[in-house]
Amino acid sequence: MTDSHNQEYQKHKKKRVFKKKTNQEVPLDSLAQQLLNGDRKALAQSITLVESRSQNHRKQASELIQRILPAAGKSIRIGITGVPGAGKSTWIESLGKILIGKELKIAILAVDPSSTLSGGSILGDKTRMEQLAHDPNVFIRPSPTAGTLGGVHRMTRETILLCEAAGYDVIIVETVGVGQSESTVRGMVDFFLLLALTGGGDELQGMKKGILELVDAIVINKADGDNRRKANQAKGDYRQLLHLLKPATEGWETSAYTSSAITGDGIEEVWKVIMHFKEETQKSGVFEKRRSSQSLEWMTQLMMDRLFNEFIEQEGRKEQLSRLKEQVLSKKLTPADAIEKLFTQ
Repeated sequence: MTDSHNQEYQKHKKKRVFKKKTNQEVPLDSLAQQLLNGDRKALAQSITLVESRSQNHRKQASELIQRILPAAGKSIRIGITGVPGAGKSTWIESLGKILIGKELKIAILAVDPSSTLSGGSILGDKTRMEQLAHDPNVFIRPSPTAGTLGGVHRMTRETILLCEAAGYDVIIVETVGVGQSESTVRGMVDFFLLLALTGGGDELQGMKKGILELVDAIVINKADGDNRRKANQAKGDYRQLLHLLKPATEGWETSAYTSSAITGDGIEEVWKVIMHFKEETQKSGVFEKRRSSQSLEWMTQLMMDRLFNEFIEQEGRKEQLSRLKEQVLSKKLTPADAIEKLFTQ
């Protein structure tokens, strides 16, 4: 091999290798194959790669996604949100046990709130879902939001594809709670579920009413013991309200249900609702139409991220932005004037 050929080979080889923190090099060919074989370690490593902010890793992650894309897309993607205290993790664990009994593989992407000061996150989902965490057919990945708009990690969509390529049948995206995250999650899942508590009228005061126009089902949790009557009342309240709203999915009637994550009551029924939703929307073509639309939304978001990153990385741009921020804080400039200077100077 000539020197020029050797240099070209080494240059090409670098593009196809993901270097871990241990400095051990793993060829992307091998990583992709292990992932497609359902190797959990390869899945975790692949997710770490797509979550990396390194420009070099981003290029390698894109190549990896391209390789596994034909094997992705075969799962049902479920988004679950709810106010703090609604019992999301306990409810997901109860659902997970039912799905395991049906010999389904489950991936849970639990999006954790990152500290705006330290950048750290709670990442406690493996502790909160202790029984599922030890099952070989369950993969739990806490993913810090890192301050991302919408409370969902910027690469959650790619993580979903990786999990599907690794053979997971059900992908559950658990959000940090009711807030900005709903519209973001709605844009990456097939079925969106709101976990609520009793007292429908009071509960609505603590959430954006617009959330009800985004979800495909509302499940009132903790419908057990003395709380069962209140839960049934809340179910009726929500159903009456939903009749006045436009359904989130074309051709689908959003409704409310009750369940108990402690006893397991009602959770099998919710799963049947999700399966019925999948069957009906696939039959009508809405299922594929939504996924196609989500792919275009994803493309637009990636374009916006790329434009922002390339703009902000231009020489002297960060320093200029810092100066303009100081001038806005000292009231020497309005925010509008600052942006005008940012783009014209």
